[in-house]
Amino acid sequence: MDTHIVSSFDSSEFTHLTRTLSKSTVIGLDAEWKPVRSQRSTFPTVTLLQLACQIGDDSAGWDESVVFLLDLSSLPLPSIWGLIKDVLVSPDILKLGFKFKQDLIYLSSTFRAQGGNPGFDQVEPYMDITNIYKFLQHKQGKKISKDKKSLSAICEEILGLHLSKELQCSDWSHRPLTEEQIRYAAKDAHCLLGIFKIFQAKVIKEGPLCNHVNEQHQSNVSLGLKGILEMPDCENKLVGRKFCNALDIVQATASSEECERIARGVEVIRKTKPMDESLWKIVRKYGEKLFLRVSDRNPKASRRKGKRRSSVAVCEEKQLENYGDWQGPPPWDISLGGDGCPKFLCDVMVEGLAKHLRCVGVDAAVPHSRKPEPRELIDQAYKEKRVLLTRDAKLLRHQYLIKNQIYRVNNLLKNEQLLEVIEAFQLKISEDQLMSRCTKCNGRFIQKPLTVEEAIEAAKGFQKIPNCLFDKNLEFWQCMDCNQLYWEINASMTVMPNPSKCQVGFSLAKIICSRFTISFVLLLVPYFKGLVWLLVTCSLRPL
Repeated sequence: MDTHIVSSFDSSEFTHLTRTLSKSTVIGLDAEWKPVRSQRSTFPTVTLLQLACQIGDDSAGWDESVVFLLDLSSLPLPSIWGLIKDVLVSPDILKLGFKFKQDLIYLSSTFRAQGGNPGFDQVEPYMDITNIYKFLQHKQGKKISKDKKSLSAICEEILGLHLSKELQCSDWSHRPLTEEQIRYAAKDAHCLLGIFKIFQAKVIKEGPLCNHVNEQHQSNVSLGLKGILEMPDCENKLVGRKFCNALDIVQATASSEECERIARGVEVIRKTKPMDESLWKIVRKYGEKLFLRVSDRNPKASRRKGKRRSSVAVCEEKQLENYGDWQGPPPWDISLGGDGCPKFLCDVMVEGLAKHLRCVGVDAAVPHSRKPEPRELIDQAYKEKRVLLTRDAKLLRHQYLIKNQIYRVNNLLKNEQLLEVIEAFQLKISEDQLMSRCTKCNGRFIQKPLTVEEAIEAAKGFQKIPNCLFDKNLEFWQCMDCNQLYWEINASMTVMPNPSKCQVGFSLAKIICSRFTISFVLLLVPYFKGLVWLLVTCSLRPL
């Protein structure tokens, strides 16, 4: 995946963007903005627009696409409005999105407010990933769930790709963007092409969609314009293309500026590569039109708008802002009858933090149910003498909270959350604690390491050990609760000689404390029913 940040109208990246658009037939769209915490009467300002462009024919892999990140906070919006407008309505480019209507509303509002133009009111042809996912589920004979799946869940199921949404609510108005934000934004748009590629292959494989294409077009050649217009097939490609061009010419007569814009548009967009027959047929059958109504242009008034906030509510909000500072002994403190071992309960908003805490040997549990009620979370934390970790401010408003029972995590990234918790609770991490807990279930390991023969016997019917590890003279550990197997690999060893069979994903976690530094690398290897975590390097040194 080739990623380019476009922040200047006169830059080489912008030239590359216009040239790539002329060769693209499928584009994935996404937008990012700074989250609005308070109730406002205006839409958020979009600061980043992502365009993932598929170049070439159907044989080109989706991983060969180019992703452009348009920095709308730096680019002159009036100068790029015409370019984006033409892309959104170009009949030669299929646009993909995931619930893109909200993005389009915010994008249109941003251009109207800062660019002095009418914004954007439609995207055509367009396909939503949610509808593509439903089609793939139907073809596989699976029951379509009524629950709306997230893009991350769809990517995990269709592409086998983990799409972290940690940075979704980060500050996208801050410049420069971090490397993590750039990768997140690029992946969010890039994965849309991958999902569509699988959908396209599935449709083409069925066959009937592309039958008799040549015969149909050959019969239209002998017809005159009157005959074509009288045909019942109103979505004829020739009519659609000519109608779009004629409409631009008619609109251009309204002003000379519009005429100049269209002239530039013809230079950049109207020379786009036409869709091939198979893609065009897919667009005709499954494509849709995303259209904004007049009512979509204005934010919906909040029901609480007319209510005055009491002084008590204002005081509560101020208290919530300062709730992140931990004070007093935790429930596991010996003075309160605890055993002195730190124990946490991570709700669904910081569930990923639980695995990071387990990596450093901290007892970190997760809720018993997938969608627990607030009272269930608080009761579980109280019974198990744990501190509830969350990012949900609503949990802090419950009256039945016990003192020193909940802590609101401020950071978004898991590594930073881990550092925050270690510093807030002054946790002491020793080298013996590292990887002493199962990252999957929070259980403890069997104290005696297993040999290769014992590990193979323990893994039968449950987990597969890669053959490349048999001659490495390794020691294996097994979780006493879920039976998950783990093994240690030296940094100098060859990890996986056949990456095509062992899809290895790397996750680097660096924890810097005020007293010491812990550095370790974790490799996640998917194997059948289990997930295998490999500890590559581990060191503990004082600062």
